[in-house]
Amino acid sequence: MAPASFDRSLRPSPDRLQHWVFDMDGTLTLSVHDFPAIRRHLEIPAGADILHHLEILPTAERDAKHAWLLEHERELAMRSTAANGAVELVQALCERGCRLGILTRNAKELAHITLEAIGLDDCFAHEDVLGRDEAPPKPHPGGLEHFSRHWNVVPSDLVMVGDSPLDLECGRAAGTRTVLVNVTENRWPALTDWHQPDCLRLLAQL
Repeated sequence: MAPASFDRSLRPSPDRLQHWVFDMDGTLTLSVHDFPAIRRHLEIPAGADILHHLEILPTAERDAKHAWLLEHERELAMRSTAANGAVELVQALCERGCRLGILTRNAKELAHITLEAIGLDDCFAHEDVLGRDEAPPKPHPGGLEHFSRHWNVVPSDLVMVGDSPLDLECGRAAGTRTVLVNVTENRWPALTDWHQPDCLRLLAQL
């Protein structure tokens, strides 16, 4: 079913939104993934979507490469560093009683490790952290559709916060609001409701 449409010209102020879903890597944390190096190690063509490519491999090869990827990402998760203003933003929203979720293409268990590493594990309910095994990888809207059902709100009451077109496309496909952060120039204005250079500036807008 297509998401309910709404007039995006009638945008509420972000401070009125109570249901926030965040991407993880590059949004709440500094991006440390060397995707070209990961593709080379896993023998994935340059520029190919890593998760999609792994799914088409024979079972044994797919499982072995997923296992390597999980362990590689676990090491990165344990060394995670919060992006500028991310901790302050999430804590402020948490104190306001907002519902908060994570939608990441990483594994759920690693998302929890990352949240603990940056001091935000208490702000997200366990069931409100969705990884690549709990929801179709972005830009598929399935994760945001899950939050809409689980929180019993219409998609336009949700806001998806991310740093890439995958996050923005996911939000558009699901019918949510979208916020682009940690990117100096907004190269995807048609996909973006609000843009701020970092989470600290977004917090100042609330």
